Amino acid sequence: MPNYGLKFPDIARKTFLHELEEEWYLPLLAKRLGLEPQPIKRSNFGQYMMAVNYLTSVLDEAKAINKVAIYNIDHMAQIRFWGKDAAALLHRTVGANLLDMKPGQCKYTLLLNEKGGVQDDMIFMRVTQDEYIMVINAGHDLTGKGIIDGHEYESLADVDRIMNHKLPSEEVFAEDISASLVKIDIQGLLSFKLLKQIYGAEILKNRAQPDKNMNFFTFNEFDRNGHHYYISRTGYTNRWGWELYVPTACAEEDFKQIVSLALDFGGMLVGLGGRDENRISAGAYGLPLMGQEYDPEHTPTNAALFEAAIDLNKGDFIGKSALLKEISEGCSKKMALFITEGIVSGRGIYLNGERLGSVTSSINSPNVSLEARQAIGSKRRNVNEEQGSCAIGLGWLYKPLFAKDSEGKEIAFEGDKPLRIPCEFYRENEAHEPSGNPVLGFITLEGVSPATAPKPLKNIENL
Repeated sequence: MPNYGLKFPDIARKTFLHELEEEWYLPLLAKRLGLEPQPIKRSNFGQYMMAVNYLTSVLDEAKAINKVAIYNIDHMAQIRFWGKDAAALLHRTVGANLLDMKPGQCKYTLLLNEKGGVQDDMIFMRVTQDEYIMVINAGHDLTGKGIIDGHEYESLADVDRIMNHKLPSEEVFAEDISASLVKIDIQGLLSFKLLKQIYGAEILKNRAQPDKNMNFFTFNEFDRNGHHYYISRTGYTNRWGWELYVPTACAEEDFKQIVSLALDFGGMLVGLGGRDENRISAGAYGLPLMGQEYDPEHTPTNAALFEAAIDLNKGDFIGKSALLKEISEGCSKKMALFITEGIVSGRGIYLNGERLGSVTSSINSPNVSLEARQAIGSKRRNVNEEQGSCAIGLGWLYKPLFAKDSEGKEIAFEGDKPLRIPCEFYRENEAHEPSGNPVLGFITLEGVSPATAPKPLKNIENL
């Protein structure tokens, strides 16, 4: 069977916008801020050299979401599937029900392995009855052997994992269309205003009811200057926002317009660091990330988006039997969000000397309220300052810590006060034994920033 995935690159790739970041955005930002340009801090992410942050700090970029944040997401890949049996093939490989989607709808789901481990998470857009576009994480478009951190690594692209399950009698075609599109995400309170000013209000309307705004988890298509665009509303940061797929021929001009207007609005371009903060601070539970909360060795059961991504009532799909077995045997693990006085990456989570679980993500955040920071009980000055900061993170616990109500929902508040479980975060040796001094923090269900993504657009359309 032919490989559909791209060949593993000899050196890390550059996004289409890489040079524009270096040669246009950095000087522009430096001039606006009255600073000297500094080299962009970059990191290999999915075999792309991605900006961690630009001229300002990760904390400054993480604040942009409160106005408008622009993300170069061109490292993510778009795979087109089409043919009379495309829906059937996709439906029986991924966890969500793709058959009940209507053209114009989006759906979040997971591609699992036979053991129920997560190979990738993704968004599907149904273009027609027989055509889908799958949006996947960086690096999951590669098939073949390569070197990562000095070690040989063999990858299999998501498209190949799926197409390997195509029956000989089925008519399904697939192609990677990423080279023809540049993905730019626009998120935050002023995202509607920005898109309306550049592209017009009609692109943000409901395709079936043009007098109304587009619904959450839908997408539109539109033509501009003779080129075809896609725009989806899936709320990557759990705040209001859109994901724009710009034709390559238009990407330079559009990127400059989008970023320039964002700067005028008090926002900015946000790198991987700020993006990580934005997804962890998203809503009550944060959003899991492939390679952090998700990996091929562990199942997603009891992750924040498990019920949205997996439909256990549909027919068989890859990994379903493993999930059902785990659940029937009593799966007590739970993903949790925590607030800490400092970064706790890779540490164990402890309560009264008992190991509760482990940290999967941790990053400094400027978006935690002073009241919540003071509740940590930290002696660190930056934590307790009016305009201070602390860290936020996600981790897996061995079992849930919060009681449930009569409807089976975890109880997050006692009256109007959020429940917070004080914990200690320790470095550990190979035997998972704690060592050194702990970092203080607490586990909470209150979240960091309200989830606005699903809320009606009337809240922001006239800002």
